[in-house]
Amino acid sequence: MYPIWAINRATAPRPPPHSSTRTKHHYSCTAHSPDPHSTRRGMGTLPSLAVLLSFLALAVGGGAADVEYDATTDLATSGAGAGDVWNSSEATKYWGPWTPARATWYGQPEGAGPDDNGGACGFKHVNRYPFMSMGSCGNQPLFKDGKGCGSCYKIRCRKDRSCSGRTETVIITDMNYYPVAPFHFDLSGTAFGRLAKPGLNDKLRHSGIIDIEFTRVPCEFPGLKIGFHVEEYSNPVYFAVLVEYEDGDGDVVQVDLMESRGPGGGRWTRMRESWGSIWRLDSNHRLQAPFSIRIRNESGKTLVANKVIPANWRPNTFYRSFVQYS
Repeated sequence: MYPIWAINRATAPRPPPHSSTRTKHHYSCTAHSPDPHSTRRGMGTLPSLAVLLSFLALAVGGGAADVEYDATTDLATSGAGAGDVWNSSEATKYWGPWTPARATWYGQPEGAGPDDNGGACGFKHVNRYPFMSMGSCGNQPLFKDGKGCGSCYKIRCRKDRSCSGRTETVIITDMNYYPVAPFHFDLSGTAFGRLAKPGLNDKLRHSGIIDIEFTRVPCEFPGLKIGFHVEEYSNPVYFAVLVEYEDGDGDVVQVDLMESRGPGGGRWTRMRESWGSIWRLDSNHRLQAPFSIRIRNESGKTLVANKVIPANWRPNTFYRSFVQYS
């Protein structure tokens, strides 16, 4: 039997998508239940979580020592109360000092996290290369309203008796709406299990909440160029694109589009972040392809994918560029 907070996240229904694709879609590691009175909805509140943890520790028998979460140290005392604005500078320094955090897991024990292998960043097939199910939800200092999507972090755990102490690399692919610490990685079941000593993967997962350390590292996606997935419902006056597989920072903070001709031809038009790593352009005229796309990462480095979107582009189609940060 796996921890009930992991099972609930995997089985609780997600909210229905908005009818308009131009509205920011919200996915969640701790999925909201449509029923406001559902007991699943309160899983992220610390009083109920502390009680639940205590109950589960007794229920599994002898497992209390494996649960490292101290119910007396809640978010209010640790400076991570709801509504607080956290300084994420510690989390964005490459190879900075190891920073303390807490980790949980969701989805299937050997899975990629989200049931649909997606997440709030908009990435598709996070169970496949290059993600390989090593994704994580990040709370706001890590997710950064979507601008942290694709960032890479090395993590390790050493306090739990089942921890190996080895470092593993995870990628921010989803959003964590219910943090239990100022820095909270809600890992896929696969990533969480990788932190364990050989043969103790399930035992570590039973711990539920563990103390970890993390440091940001450059992303490396061997053999891949930056890709652009034209999103469903894109049309001649509304264009939305997912940007992925960026070496280095792994994230994107600005995207611009240039039409080949027409009213917007020959000049860059600023796109808006729609949600996660998806950027959109709402146009007052019919967009004229092919499109060139310019991206800028958090370090300020800019790349141009010249005419990467062809004249005969189609929605729900992936286009690979010839550019990469490395």
